Amino acid sequence: MDTSYGNESMGRRKWRFLQGQFIRNPRRLRRHSSKAEIIQENKRIIDRIRVAIKIGMAAERFLDIGGIVWPVPEAVREAGFGISPEELAVIASNHRLLRLNHHGGVNGISKKLQVSLKEGIKEDEIEVRKDIYGTNKHDEKPSRRFWSFVWDALHDLTLIILMVCAIVSVIVGLFTEGFPKGTYDGIGIILSILLVVIVTSVSDYRQSLQFIELDNEKKKIYVHVTRDGIRQKMLIYDLVVGDVVHLSLGDQVPADGLFVSGYSLMIDESSLTGESEHVHISHKKPFLRSGTKVVDGSAKMLVTAVGMNTEWGKLMSTLSHGGEDETPLQVKLNDVASLIGQIGLAFATLTFLVLLSRFCVEKYITGAAWSTEDASIIVDYFAIAVTIIVVAVPEGLPLAVTLSLAFAMKKLMDSQALVRHLSACETMGSAGHICTDKTGTLTTNHMVVNKIWMCDMTKSLSDTNDTIKDLYSVIPRNALNVLLQCIFENTSSEVVRGTDGKNTILGTPTEIALLEFAVELETIGGLQYDKHEMVKIEPFNSEKKMMSVVISVPGGYRLFCKGASEIILDMCDKVLDKEGNVIPMSQNQAKDILAIINGFASEALRTISVAFRDLDDFDSREMIPRSRYTLIAIVGIKDPVRPGVKESVKTCMDAGIMVHMVTGDNINTAKAIAKECGILTDDGIAIEGPVFRAKSPEELKELIPKIQVMARSSPLDKLKFVEAWKDMFNVVVAVTGDGTNDAPALNRADIGVAMGISGTEVAKESADVIVLDDNFSTIVVVARWGRSVYINIQKFVQFQLTVNIVALIVNFFSACIIGTAPLTAVQLLWVNMIMDTLGALALATEPPHDDLMKRPPVRKEDSLITMTMWRNIVGQSLYQLVVLGVLVFQGKKIFNLSGVDADATLNTLIFNSFVFCQVFNEIDSREMEKINAFEGMLSNWIFMGIIAGTVFFQVIIVEFLGTFANTVPLSWQFWLLSIVLGSISMIIAVILKQIPVEAVLQSIVVPKGYEPLPDGPDGV
Repeated sequence: MDTSYGNESMGRRKWRFLQGQFIRNPRRLRRHSSKAEIIQENKRIIDRIRVAIKIGMAAERFLDIGGIVWPVPEAVREAGFGISPEELAVIASNHRLLRLNHHGGVNGISKKLQVSLKEGIKEDEIEVRKDIYGTNKHDEKPSRRFWSFVWDALHDLTLIILMVCAIVSVIVGLFTEGFPKGTYDGIGIILSILLVVIVTSVSDYRQSLQFIELDNEKKKIYVHVTRDGIRQKMLIYDLVVGDVVHLSLGDQVPADGLFVSGYSLMIDESSLTGESEHVHISHKKPFLRSGTKVVDGSAKMLVTAVGMNTEWGKLMSTLSHGGEDETPLQVKLNDVASLIGQIGLAFATLTFLVLLSRFCVEKYITGAAWSTEDASIIVDYFAIAVTIIVVAVPEGLPLAVTLSLAFAMKKLMDSQALVRHLSACETMGSAGHICTDKTGTLTTNHMVVNKIWMCDMTKSLSDTNDTIKDLYSVIPRNALNVLLQCIFENTSSEVVRGTDGKNTILGTPTEIALLEFAVELETIGGLQYDKHEMVKIEPFNSEKKMMSVVISVPGGYRLFCKGASEIILDMCDKVLDKEGNVIPMSQNQAKDILAIINGFASEALRTISVAFRDLDDFDSREMIPRSRYTLIAIVGIKDPVRPGVKESVKTCMDAGIMVHMVTGDNINTAKAIAKECGILTDDGIAIEGPVFRAKSPEELKELIPKIQVMARSSPLDKLKFVEAWKDMFNVVVAVTGDGTNDAPALNRADIGVAMGISGTEVAKESADVIVLDDNFSTIVVVARWGRSVYINIQKFVQFQLTVNIVALIVNFFSACIIGTAPLTAVQLLWVNMIMDTLGALALATEPPHDDLMKRPPVRKEDSLITMTMWRNIVGQSLYQLVVLGVLVFQGKKIFNLSGVDADATLNTLIFNSFVFCQVFNEIDSREMEKINAFEGMLSNWIFMGIIAGTVFFQVIIVEFLGTFANTVPLSWQFWLLSIVLGSISMIIAVILKQIPVEAVLQSIVVPKGYEPLPDGPDGV
């Protein structure tokens, strides 16, 4: 089924407009479906602010020339600072270079802020800095109060019409029957409306609080900061003016500031200025703006403005937050709701016309005069018709999706998965393919150096110091010195040497493993390595798969590079021999070294090669050379497979989800890990990125279904792989990513999954789901919950359609045949609450079970309502219609009812039996295929609470609120009969589940959703 609004017929669009504007409450119906309007409004605000920024910058440059003097407030001077918050904010946000130079550049600003650019600020200064320069938080629009949800619920047009009917009923009743008897019907409707409004408002308010909580989780961004000379990780909200922040590829700039030092820093300012061209930041152009993204390089920055003193803070405070596009499931349910609404409107109109016609005909035949009582009767007829619309138009259908998704998102947060977009959880339930990274997702990301090849010998390493000591006995000291120099110099990570003698290493897992090895080697060897002056750095990225640096040494320059072993090997023409001397590398040696690399890889080790080259002269404006290096060593790093990954991969296979490993590692390493995880099977193939890249579309179409592992791949290879699956095979694809360059693939996939620990802020922003623990098993949990959301909505649809069909037909045919509707307005409002808000809460919050992962995923084109559901709906509806029909037309005769209360007793019995049919049908709807619908019910306290509450209030309504609900107290025999008639629906359900639904009929009549279990109702 196509879920695009763009493909709707004109008639359907008109009906949806009518439904939204005139039949139900458009405020509530679209409270979580307003992203388009919010985006448009935010775009207008952003455009205005961008224009204001450009005008402000131009004006400030003009003012710069005039040399305006900024006074330093007394409070600032008393705190020991020499520059005002206003001037600091203007310097960075408006690029006032002349003003910056007036203060002595970055160093001058740091002195006026009383901060060391090397040591950072002191912890005991933080509160003072917050008082003077503010906190790094922007003003937010206050969240909606509970009463605003009550106000929205009161805008339901049908409830307004019913309220008018109730008031008219009260007025007419006072004239005809006096007070208080004449007010009972009207007050009953009013009280029912208030109850519906309160329950609806509480449900909506709770959902709103959940979304606010999830939204706050999305905003948690961490940065590295130097304070008291120690580099540490903290939330951006804890930053203050004067902090020295470390920026690296993929980071979001957390505040306005100034460039202190760094290499090749490129910034994407499009989120703030709208300009797509990246900006190079350097000492000549040192201004950094909050909210922009680092797309290349690394740097240290000095924070000069935070929170509302930044343009980003002002921008964020003006934007509206929240709002989501309608999810595919909501669109499908809107279609279902539109169809039911049309039928309900027709039935309501016919019911009113039939009742009114019969009444008028009887008046004509009997010749009775018209009276004020007749007006009251006609008002009651109209109220019944309007209430039928209330019941028939299932606004609860699309809102049940939001409720179910909110519940799932909350539970997923507890399982270490942050769902950023509502539709992602739902779509993940339909995923047929998962393209996953290896490092940190399938593996633990806790890396240790396990083997090393150096000076023509291989050495296995363990955690014992003796093994490290052995290196000094077999490898020349000068070679080890070069290795240490390469590891310590050629890194983007940092060893923080604590005063207690303990070292803390901040950086990527691979570099942490190398630095831990180097620190241990340094310590055991009694060495103390001092860093040299850095001349140039080319940071690692997933395209080059290497990192290079140039340092200044006595007599010239030394170049270091490290990265993918084969790539580094191709750059080398020399190698260290057993004595640590540099010798030419022969072709045979190169082949032997390649065999060493492949040997390490076959043991599931990540291989990193390190090399160096000496130069007499080097121009920092030139690229670092990529040839004529001397190979120092090949390091084998062990990254164990995560516990539970193999089982999770098997779960995916059983669920019809294909898992593909897409990694930048060596193909032998990738194959070894993939086999260990169960991803690479005998009929699957492993391919390298360059080979895949060279294939033609025709070759790819034949090759792609067999690819299970792609090694040495680039982000563009991952993107091409995702596009091929989507375009050629029209399947739902989930993709994991952690790097900035993964953003295109994450955006292109149906579900982009970013890593919470290793992922960059750019990757997280491009993702639909963030896996907070970087664990593949968590992705499988998301898929399980996604399937649970889908099937829970199917359960709710099955339950609600049954209630709709029975309520409409019973009232319509009763009106046609006997001239009255057995279910009154108040009773129908109670039924509406049972099946709408309470029914959605009960069925849409069912937790997932393992059976869900033993079925194939739902296809994009599958219908929401399956033949299995139609079987259950039709069967239950027929049973209820027969029972209620017998009660309506033969009830008095069967139970020998007579007297003034005969009609009231019979109608109360009909109402009570109808409600208990829904109670037991709600229980049965928990399982559409399995016979035992009670399994796991006691553990679902929400479901049990709603069932118990429904029964409790039904007793109250029948026994104690008869005056308002048009009921009379029933005898225990009638109560028992109502319960028995309702419980028989469970027996009917067992019989229905024995009726096979033919696959052929399914494919002809309607595409299937989740398929029925292959072995029948007892198959699981």
